[in-house]
Amino acid sequence: MARYNGPVCKLCRREGQKLFLKGTKCYTEKCPIERRAYPPGQHGPAHARRRRQSDYAVQLREKQKVKRIYGLGEKQFRNLFERAAERTGVTGENLIISLESRLDNIVFRMGLAPSRAAARQLIRHRHVEVNGRIVDVPSYQVVVGDEMAVKAKSRKLGRIEESLESRTRPELLEWLALDQKNRVGRMVRKPTRQDIPLAAQEQLIVELYSK
Repeated sequence: MARYNGPVCKLCRREGQKLFLKGTKCYTEKCPIERRAYPPGQHGPAHARRRRQSDYAVQLREKQKVKRIYGLGEKQFRNLFERAAERTGVTGENLIISLESRLDNIVFRMGLAPSRAAARQLIRHRHVEVNGRIVDVPSYQVVVGDEMAVKAKSRKLGRIEESLESRTRPELLEWLALDQKNRVGRMVRKPTRQDIPLAAQEQLIVELYSK
């Protein structure tokens, strides 16, 4: 699957807000969006002066924003949406809960990595176990009761210790538990939309894909 490897600050500028894609660096470094609050590229300032966007443009930007926050490609994001639409309940909420239940997001939420991109790297490099078995698939869907742990040989990795000790580390969410000393976490209950600190209007994504 193709993955964006360019400057992540350009993605923040394109969406017009901080997406915190660089983890703790977003808190400690001055972000380019503070200096150039307009989309990147030759016509960025001209786009910034536009007063009104079409409904389609608003829906598209919301989808792109959420997709970039979680680090997914278009095909992967669309497949996740279609599975969310097949389940009972509100499609938009199902989508956000599915995104939050990804293993890379859980590792990030527990503070074992400073960003979702760093969490994906830990998983791909086989440093993370689920229920005692190594899982190297970042998109693995965690369910209630699953136990996520850093494997014994990797517990002293500098990047993990730095992330856990960081002052800008986000607070642990109520639906997760973490034994920081042993680097072991668990999903104690299924999250609801209200449990997820994501400033997004998922209904706009549903409207976009329903056209």
